[in-house]
Amino acid sequence: MKKSLYFLFILVLFFACAKNDDANIINDDGNIDPVEMDPIVDPPIDNPGGSESNFVPCENGFAGVYPCDGYDLLGRISLNDLNASAANDIWGWTDVASNREFALIGLNNGTAFVEITDTEELIYLGKLPTATVSSSWRDIKVYQDYAYIGSEAADHGMQVFDLKNLLNVTGAPTTFLADNRYTGFGNSHNIVINETTGFAYAVGTARSDIYNGGVHFMDIQDPLNPMAAGGYGDSGYTHDAQVVSYSGPDADYAGAEIYIGANENQVIIVDITDKQNPTNITGIQYGNLGYTHQGWFTEDQRYFILGDELDEINFGFNSRTLVFDMLDLDNPVLHTTYLGTTSAIDHNVYVKGNDFFLANYTAGVRVMDISDIANGNIMETGFFDSFPSNNSASFNGVWSVYPFFESGKIVLSDINSGLFIVQKSN
Repeated sequence: MKKSLYFLFILVLFFACAKNDDANIINDDGNIDPVEMDPIVDPPIDNPGGSESNFVPCENGFAGVYPCDGYDLLGRISLNDLNASAANDIWGWTDVASNREFALIGLNNGTAFVEITDTEELIYLGKLPTATVSSSWRDIKVYQDYAYIGSEAADHGMQVFDLKNLLNVTGAPTTFLADNRYTGFGNSHNIVINETTGFAYAVGTARSDIYNGGVHFMDIQDPLNPMAAGGYGDSGYTHDAQVVSYSGPDADYAGAEIYIGANENQVIIVDITDKQNPTNITGIQYGNLGYTHQGWFTEDQRYFILGDELDEINFGFNSRTLVFDMLDLDNPVLHTTYLGTTSAIDHNVYVKGNDFFLANYTAGVRVMDISDIANGNIMETGFFDSFPSNNSASFNGVWSVYPFFESGKIVLSDINSGLFIVQKSN
């Protein structure tokens, strides 16, 4: 009898998980949008190395309980410590005057701020609560010394937070207040910032709004006081985007401000230099399309590296990354396709120098060498897997990664377990 009940429990759990993987999100206008799902939260694993130090070296394929290759664990803070049930986006900030480093981690109920300057003394400084209600989706970007935070929470708008508030906190953890809140839109899926021009871009807003869920332009050159500056919605809903001041190989667009959006079923390229007259350049489609999710330019802006979030589930690929050659912005071509070593779903991607960082959900953060990308060669050089349970195609594990600290520290957000700080092994 006990064995029968156990077998029945396993079946129920299996179908519950399958239902979660195939779920959809209903937007404000009632349309269905397949994106990241509510996580199945595993209990956090504390003190993984079994020692007093936060530092756990990657040895023989593991840093404590975490699979790894070439990346050590410097420290972590669990969701329990952050008083949250799920994590989402992550970004970073360095105070240039003091070189103090901070992780900004999105949570279901707000944004947490953790000082990571000394990884043996991680300090959870406090949390900026969500502007309205809790949500599994929150996005954070930084311009100068200010954080800009959007969420899928209804009527959330964009919180503006002066990061200098973190420098003199007493009685941590504390509850912070936003320094301002922009309400020119309600919900959003992501916030994008071009630090060169001082403009922010909210994408993934309500599909029924003035820009069809496309992009709202905001002037943040006065960082505390964002101002509406137009928008673009002719290509429909944008899930995520990157905006650059163009210095790539196509001389026709030298100096232009270029918007490249992941628009569910295509990549769009738009010249947004004139905010009142955005001009569509082209759209990119590709085979075995599941859900065009997010991408990032190489530093020379020759190649655009794209992740499709549902192709692993829909077509059975190992983690698939598509690379487009942007030699001619009017006519991009698929340059190469990289397949990872696991069946895990790819999520957010970023490039730093010749390193391509992939937040790979259940397979953790994977690091690839793209120094020979011109010849179609991409090679995995290391990883850190904060979700040791499995590498299956499910929406658990690493949501995002921030690899841009000059110190070489890398922070990642694990949906199920919270904040991890890692670094390349010496």
